[in-house]
Amino acid sequence: MKLNENTEILAENKVLILYILNKLNKPIDSENLLKLILSIKDMNYFYFQQFLVDLLENKYIIGYTKDDKTLYKITDVGVQTLSLTDDLLPGIVKLGIDNALKEEVDEIQNIEHAISEFFPRSENEFIVNCKLIKNNLTYFEIKIPATSSTQAKQIAKKWEDNYKEIFPIIMDILT
Repeated sequence: MKLNENTEILAENKVLILYILNKLNKPIDSENLLKLILSIKDMNYFYFQQFLVDLLENKYIIGYTKDDKTLYKITDVGVQTLSLTDDLLPGIVKLGIDNALKEEVDEIQNIEHAISEFFPRSENEFIVNCKLIKNNLTYFEIKIPATSSTQAKQIAKKWEDNYKEIFPIIMDILT
């Protein structure tokens, strides 16, 4: 398929992206978005990138950078456009998307992950908040003082990179 060959297929693919972003109801990076799409139907990577550019230019989606990744989210204009065009997607495609998203959400919720953030208390004092989360619940949290933003960043990074080794040691000391 050439990019200008069949406008109905092009429109369907753009609606597919809008449908997924609307169903997700949270930002997603292009890599994971493409994975979701490919679990439902074949799509050329370069066409996918062009669809994102077109949707951005028309303000149907927005993209912003967080942690060196560009995340995409549907806009209000995109939601309105989707409500007018979602009949372009066959019901079987919508069902495939809904099932793939359910599996993705279940998988994400069951994954244990570490997060950290730090806040300045004064010019030379920071608090690093380290957490473990599973099933969208925080089950471990510790606040650690730091004497500089550099040290706070190091603590935060070490926690996120090594929590599987650090957490058992803390629990062993405490129990």
